[in-house]
Amino acid sequence: MTSFHEMKEREYIPNKTYIKMIAGGGLSLSKVLLTNLGDIKKLRSNQGSPVDFHRLPKKFKIPEYNTDMKYNKSNGKYKRPTLWCNCRSKKIIALANYLGAYKKSDEEFAEAAFEWCKRNLILEIGEMNGVDETLDRGSGSCIHINNVFTALCRCAGLKARYKMFAAIESQSMYDEIYDDMMRQWYDALGYFSLEADIEVFINGKWVVAHAGPTPERQAGMGVPITRIGEESIGTWFEALPGTMFWTESIPYGIGLTMKILMKIAPETVKTLNNNVITQINKGEKILNDKGGEKKYDMEIRKRFKFKEPTVELKEHKSIVFED
Repeated sequence: MTSFHEMKEREYIPNKTYIKMIAGGGLSLSKVLLTNLGDIKKLRSNQGSPVDFHRLPKKFKIPEYNTDMKYNKSNGKYKRPTLWCNCRSKKIIALANYLGAYKKSDEEFAEAAFEWCKRNLILEIGEMNGVDETLDRGSGSCIHINNVFTALCRCAGLKARYKMFAAIESQSMYDEIYDDMMRQWYDALGYFSLEADIEVFINGKWVVAHAGPTPERQAGMGVPITRIGEESIGTWFEALPGTMFWTESIPYGIGLTMKILMKIAPETVKTLNNNVITQINKGEKILNDKGGEKKYDMEIRKRFKFKEPTVELKEHKSIVFED
């Protein structure tokens, strides 16, 4: 059992900034659910049109684990297992060794781990769980995917931490992924969820990365195909001022609002995930039409500028992140 001292030391316990976000998100979700109660009841009683969601086929197989494989055994900060991030699971150890842990340089390994996560794990919104479950599905939320990247880096002996923030979504996310209920939630709160870029300590400095979207999905969003060393902020997210914090662990409470949403409005979650697949398919066509990732990326970087949703946000005097 995890002791209170360990929970505090490893930063499982939410800080004040995150507690404010949990409170704000819960209030906004409650309001939106109440105003959509009639539609939700229809869907839950099968009087509406039920939504089918079929997960895309898994892209990979995890290499076989054996006891001779090397892995980091340090309990130092940013190198040890934390909540949802077991960097010593057999699947993580096998995958890290397959990607070149303890054979490649720190920089080469981090890039290999980043590219593997980015190209093999597909966005799927759902409840929070650990790295093994994400690998079993082959999909997960941005935090699920970045969590696997974090675990791989720690397994290989690299320090890795989370840079968390309340995410202001891009216009394409708002228009193409959200349904009407999610747009109402976003309009009421001003952001959708807590997101995280990952920072890995390489050659004496922290290097940022976000492995969440595949190249196809980034093309579908109309954003550059990001590499390790590039953050999500300013590309497909902006950080709500006053909400950013660095932490060793994902804190307790992550995924709470999504768990509630999946329980009360599962059809909305299915719709979001179907819209993700549509966006991926759109991106595949764009990449083919442009002649591949390299040509698309070169072209989009010349003219790209982050665009946040043009919505009228309601003021929340009780939720103040920054004076």
